[in-house]
Amino acid sequence: MGDSAKISVNDSEYEYGVHSGSCGPDVVDIRKLYSETGLFTFDPGFKSTASCESGLTYIDGGQGILLHRGYPIEQLAEQSSFMEVAYLLLNGELPSSKEFADFERTITLHTMVHEQLKELYRGFRRDAHPMAIMCGVVGALSAFYHDSTDITDPEQRMIASHRMIAKMPTIAAMAYKYAIGQPFLYPDNDLSYTGNFLRMTFGVPAEEYELDPVIEKAMDRIFILHADHEQNASTSTVRLAGSSGANPFACIASGIACLWGPAHGGANEAALNMLREIGTPDRIGEYIDRAKDKEDPFRLMGFGHRVYKNFDPRAKVMKETATDVLNTLGVDDPIFDVARELEQIALNDEYFIEKKLYPNVDFYSGVILSAIGFPTTMFTVLFAIARTVGWVAQWNEMISDPDQTIGRPRQLYTGPEQRDYVPVGSR
Repeated sequence: MGDSAKISVNDSEYEYGVHSGSCGPDVVDIRKLYSETGLFTFDPGFKSTASCESGLTYIDGGQGILLHRGYPIEQLAEQSSFMEVAYLLLNGELPSSKEFADFERTITLHTMVHEQLKELYRGFRRDAHPMAIMCGVVGALSAFYHDSTDITDPEQRMIASHRMIAKMPTIAAMAYKYAIGQPFLYPDNDLSYTGNFLRMTFGVPAEEYELDPVIEKAMDRIFILHADHEQNASTSTVRLAGSSGANPFACIASGIACLWGPAHGGANEAALNMLREIGTPDRIGEYIDRAKDKEDPFRLMGFGHRVYKNFDPRAKVMKETATDVLNTLGVDDPIFDVARELEQIALNDEYFIEKKLYPNVDFYSGVILSAIGFPTTMFTVLFAIARTVGWVAQWNEMISDPDQTIGRPRQLYTGPEQRDYVPVGSR
């Protein structure tokens, strides 16, 4: 702590310490503000509030930088694997060959789920949204794995972390299979984390599943690009739930519920629905004009980002991946033609350049996932598989933080002042 910040209230002045992190803006420590001044800060959405101290992920939205434990996301997506990134987020450093082999083996041995969970799936309607199923099933895990819910035991916390990372693809694939009426497939220990998920999702017992390495790599990259993103809405939800001492499975279920929101995890689904609404390349001009018209409610989805003010560093990698997937699959769909042309227009149109509305990660990921064969209802589920790693790492970090305390946001009350109750007959 170096500098200090002074706040004047009426005729009194108060001084608060300023803390510096390894990167990013300094923060003013206002923990004693209320006790000393009787005032709260007012920050809807906590956009200017650092709710915790974290060493996992750093974002510089102005410069388009995303680092996991100091490593640029572009390098991790191009050179690493999702399992290695998971180890990095959980443990702080990249693994040695032996550490990585042991970690992969541990995750592989946890991929099966309790057999009775099949009965839980059958309690849902066949047309239930997969995210509704995910919320229910993940929340129910604490009823099946009692030996890893003591959050005061570091070993139990790590077992629970491994279980959730390992079982999430199995749970997600089962949700998909249940929706389409196909039998569940057990995990295959000979496949990679991502390859195993693809097989459990698209394979059938009647024949051998042929894993396409280009699709496997694309899926692995998508998982890497969504692994963690600092203190976003769902991560903050996991931390807030965890601050009460809730078991880890309940905390991750709360994150899934928050991720389900269309303003968060559902953005790539919204982007693909927009492309389908446009329909064909010849209608792009019409929709561009509508997007520029302030009186028209239509908005282009998949462009711009709340955090990234220039470009989303994940989008460049996702764009390359989209090209690889579409070329490999040879998909002939006007939706993808719309996406390509709309992208080029947006990158060269002064209106979009001035407002910094560049295609973001959601614009490309929806195109890729659709080409692979996922229905839009599964898009957020895939996001949840990837983000589970970040949630678990953030939850572990929070539990280990000596300054951690139960979350308790304040409010600016604008309701009625105190008044007396009047019996119903006298009103």
